Amino acid sequence: MVARHDQATDPVLLDGLLQARRGTAFFARKLNELTDAELDGDSLLPGWSRRHVVAHVGYNARAIARLVEWAATGVETPMYPSVEVRNHEIDFGATLSPIALRNLFDHSAVHLNVEWRDLPADNWHHKIKTAQGRIVPAEETVWMRTREVWVHAVDLDNGATFKDIPALVLERLLADITGAWHARGTDKDLVVEVTGHARPLTYGDTAAASPTVVSGSLPAVAQWATGRGTDGTTAKRHGGLVTPAPPAPAWI
Repeated sequence: MVARHDQATDPVLLDGLLQARRGTAFFARKLNELTDAELDGDSLLPGWSRRHVVAHVGYNARAIARLVEWAATGVETPMYPSVEVRNHEIDFGATLSPIALRNLFDHSAVHLNVEWRDLPADNWHHKIKTAQGRIVPAEETVWMRTREVWVHAVDLDNGATFKDIPALVLERLLADITGAWHARGTDKDLVVEVTGHARPLTYGDTAAASPTVVSGSLPAVAQWATGRGTDGTTAKRHGGLVTPAPPAPAWI
């Protein structure tokens, strides 16, 4: 049998695909560590069981695969017909039997990987539209999926933490989140500092005269910024500690 390889040739894109695939493997490992009964337990996301998280990650792979198909064929295939359809899909997926839910994750991940693998190098620059209405090149689908699988592996709440997520993924995640805050103007008087990192990382309203400064390690700050707790972070205002750190602005 002839081996099949990615048609993409850009080294940065290939590195991104590697991170997405590693994240998928990490999510799969955490999912496989859960018994069928444990799938009924709560996730870290309010109102969602672990079943909801698995269903979301599975259907997200299918949705992103539709965007890759769009880039391949030029025929518009949106991620979802509507927000309502997306939400209904997740709620339905959460009712599947354990074996069907696990198969949903496995099969959708393989489908997306094949779509990525077979997309011609030139088509990665073709424009597609995200569920939020952003017009982006198809290569953005790799980051969209990377973010999903790494963060939602933590949301399964069976031992994964933000410390397990590669630093390069966390850095880009923080840049995305703080960029969204800035675009909405929700980072006013808020500065985020990453401490103990290989290079200084500072985000937010750095021109503010008296900002609230939230600081911590890269994993701790990323966890806080995604709305998943304040452990490992500190906050200061006017030189004094603020306890606990204020909740992060909405991200999505």
